[in-house]
Amino acid sequence: MTSTHTDALAVMRNAVASAAAVCSAVQSRLDSLRAITKDDKSPVTIADFASQAIIARALRAALGDDLLLVAEETSAFLRDPAHAAHLDAALTVLREVPEANWPRATAEDFLSAIDAGAADPLSPRAIGGGFFTLDPIDGTKGFLRGGQYAIALAFVKDGHPQLAVMGCPNLASDRTASAELPAPPGCVFAACRGAGFVTQSPLTIANAAPRDGHSLTPAIRAAFAGVRSHRVLAESVESAHSDQSASAIIMREVDPAYTLLRLDSQCKYAVVARGQADLYLRLPSKKGYIERIWDHAAGALIAQEAGCTVTDALGAPLDFSRGRGLESNKGIAVAPAGGGLHASVIAAIRRHVS
Repeated sequence: MTSTHTDALAVMRNAVASAAAVCSAVQSRLDSLRAITKDDKSPVTIADFASQAIIARALRAALGDDLLLVAEETSAFLRDPAHAAHLDAALTVLREVPEANWPRATAEDFLSAIDAGAADPLSPRAIGGGFFTLDPIDGTKGFLRGGQYAIALAFVKDGHPQLAVMGCPNLASDRTASAELPAPPGCVFAACRGAGFVTQSPLTIANAAPRDGHSLTPAIRAAFAGVRSHRVLAESVESAHSDQSASAIIMREVDPAYTLLRLDSQCKYAVVARGQADLYLRLPSKKGYIERIWDHAAGALIAQEAGCTVTDALGAPLDFSRGRGLESNKGIAVAPAGGGLHASVIAAIRRHVS
């Protein structure tokens, strides 16, 4: 890992930690924000926009205004006068949470920061120099139910994630604790392509540096996972996100004694990366569905560097060079690189899933 990579990861890590602090503050105010906006889903909307703005602002301040960011949100919703309450609530949170470092946030600066995420990943500059991609809150339903969600940021170049930081505000740092139960302040993962390890640190601004956490290597991950007598499948809570009946068919063939670990967001990549689960499957529940790059770039690199094989459901490498979607891929399959589990799963998918 070069000093340039280390510096960039530090910027990314602190940006994600700042956004996580704001998201956690919003999550603690669910009922009051719903009352203000008259909208049951408003807290995650507010947190989503705030997270994207904070990270865009932090990246530009540290790395330059000309960087390219491909993110999920635009400011159109908040610019609509009908949603003025959402805008006001988001600005209030930004001003009140110290970790946001934005006590004088204005509406226009906030909206402009959100729109900094509108870069085209297929532009000549993005293809030549790379781009950042961000999911400001991955796992919106998990966020609303007080469960797992992730803030996922990656730098992509040459069709591959090169740097990744993923904050999981409700995921316990202790791998022996249940991943299904919220455990604030959570943890943050960071990875660099080719480094062969992943850092895991407490999700706080002060403790964001790698030295404050520990490294996950393939050997450590495998040793932790090796204490089980059965396979553990990490799967989405929501059945609409993956064909759970098809996954059950695959798992009954691979290991009839398997158990489920159900949680939202790219946290599923993290629990496989650190050995809490043996497999993450995401099988399309809708014909023609295309995954978004920000939903997988950070998690995929983190799992790979921790010693996992990450492909689509048919065994093809994930291709992040096709724009905002994984146009050439279908589904996701993540498992340890050794031991043959990934190959067995892909073979079973080919036999049973069209």
